[in-house]
Amino acid sequence: MLHDRVLVAIETEGERKSSAGILIPATAQMGRRLAWAKVVAVGANVRTVEVGDRVLFDPEDRAEVEVRGDDYVLLRERDLHAVAAGRLEDGQTGLYL
Repeated sequence: MLHDRVLVAIETEGERKSSAGILIPATAQMGRRLAWAKVVAVGANVRTVEVGDRVLFDPEDRAEVEVRGDDYVLLRERDLHAVAAGRLEDGQTGLYL
């Protein structure tokens, strides 16, 4: 990976459940919605995310790439909206913007 690029694998976008337990089919039309993905690789100049972090990004602003038969999305670090990291320090929530 080069510069400030982040390679992510999109989490499956199948059926979802609402907080009330209602099943929402994958074919349901949704408004503009951000997506979660797992970081697979990072460039040398990326400072805020590490491999294995979950990141939130806009799926409309993406460049898709296929590597060894698997589909990934290539993003700039500045295109990430949030990071949900397991690296908790001093009582932090693990979700930072």
